[in-house]
Amino acid sequence: MPMTPTHETAADDQFRTMIQIDMQIASFHANWSHCDYIATYLARTISHNRPDSVLFSNLFSSALNELLEITFRTRHNGGALACKVSRDGDMDRVELTFSCGEEERRFFEAAVARIQASDVKDRYLSSLSGDVAPSRDIMLLELAVSYNATVNLGEGDDGTVTLVVDLPLGGLAH
Repeated sequence: MPMTPTHETAADDQFRTMIQIDMQIASFHANWSHCDYIATYLARTISHNRPDSVLFSNLFSSALNELLEITFRTRHNGGALACKVSRDGDMDRVELTFSCGEEERRFFEAAVARIQASDVKDRYLSSLSGDVAPSRDIMLLELAVSYNATVNLGEGDDGTVTLVVDLPLGGLAH
């Protein structure tokens, strides 16, 4: 599927796919627990060669679960969900590709723009302190601040979006 090159960099060639799960989005939406099951399975699968595999698995599972829950909330029942995990050294990349409506696409575009802004940490802390109402993109803000993740968005010609999240969890010291 052709993607708009909003997240491609020269370093993308270094990422190697480790695992991918594809499923019909209607099947995914059939049970909220799928978020946890998929996140746990993928985290255990890719953590075997990390210095502290239990810590890595727990952190990766938590981050991936948040991303899957964001996808779950789109509630668009057409198409498929593709979840691909790639690695380049200490960096793990999660790519979630799924169909969504125009309103959801605009939400993701705006959320990613806010995450890439310089005040992301202040926005996140304000939402935690209750100074402002929690925004719908709080999970993405948390990944950017707490996990030092970078978040990008790609759009397919077929009505899909791809959330691309780079998580530098591999360099964790135990």
